[in-house]
Amino acid sequence: MKIMVVDDEQDVQLLFRQKFRRELKQDQIKLYFAFSAEEALEYLQSQLINRLTLLVTDINMPGMNGLEMLKVVKNNYPNLKVFIITAYDDEFNYLTAKQYGADGYITKPIEFDKLKEKILNL
Repeated sequence: MKIMVVDDEQDVQLLFRQKFRRELKQDQIKLYFAFSAEEALEYLQSQLINRLTLLVTDINMPGMNGLEMLKVVKNNYPNLKVFIITAYDDEFNYLTAKQYGADGYITKPIEFDKLKEKILNL
């Protein structure tokens, strides 16, 4: 299972690698990281990452935000699962994410046990 995490905060990479240490070691998942929506879309367009299973993206990022990227991803890659992560759990973002086709909506702080369960059930 190939997962791309999109977040402008660099420390997210270390956090995900730490929380998914066992799954990475057992080759259950591969993690890729992009630090902007634009970078993630470049990866997808260049097909450097074939058969990506899941995109996990923060909403608040400079430039294109996670909701705007979600809309582009679902228009161009309708089978790619997308989970939205946000520190601000407001109804507008939730409804927008659902309208744009989000497959999951997760609030920070991330409960990694629940996130793992959702990912492994894909």
